[in-house]
Formats: sequence, C-alpha cells, structure tokens
Amino acid sequence: MDYKKSKAPSNTVTRDVQELWKSTGNIYESVAIIAKRANQISVEIKQDLSKKLAEFASYNDSLDEVFENREQIEISRYYEKLPKPTLLATQEFLDGDVYWRDPSKDGRQEEEDF
Repeated sequence: MDYKKSKAPSNTVTRDVQELWKSTGNIYESVAIIAKRANQISVEIKQDLSKKLAEFASYNDSLDEVFENREQIEISRYYEKLPKPTLLATQEFLDGDVYWRDPSKDGRQEEEDF
C-alpha cells in the first residue's frame, strides 16, 4: 500500500468523538480497532523499510568506516515524512476501509437465531 497517497494528515488533528463511535456504538471498541490497525500498519511499514535498507547493508565488522549513501538517506527521509500509523489507521477507520468483527457478538447472534 502506498501510504504517501493516503488522505491522512501528517500532524495531529482534533477529532469529533461522535464520528469515532458511530460505526461500533462504543468509543472504547473504536479506539481498540484503530490501535490494532495502527499496529498492523506499523509492522508493514517497518518490513518495507527494512527490505529497502537491506540492499545497502554492509556486513563488515569494521566500525571505523561508515558509508552514507544518498539513496539510503532519501529512502529514510521518505519514511520519516509519512503520517504516523495511528493517523493512517484513524483515517482508514473514518473512511470505512477497516474490516473488523467481534467473535463474542457473532456467537451470541447465532444462539439467538435458534
């Protein structure tokens, strides 16, 4: 996923609490969903960054020489400018792009059907 094309702001924004709990009916459940999605995004971004920076890794035991590569610096700057995973997850949640389910509620629904 290209996180740079996301509509998420790159800085903190005041949110309307009413918007956050509308889809779940519970503000705490909404925050838990956003937090879990933020963790997923964080892991995904970290894996992408590690994969890109692995190309520049040198396996020398010498601590005296540290080479700075312009491409490596540009990749690092790109990832530093991205919105934080929490902001991305919140924007996805508000846009309705996050799928979630509550297994405990699903079980109760099946019991009520019988």
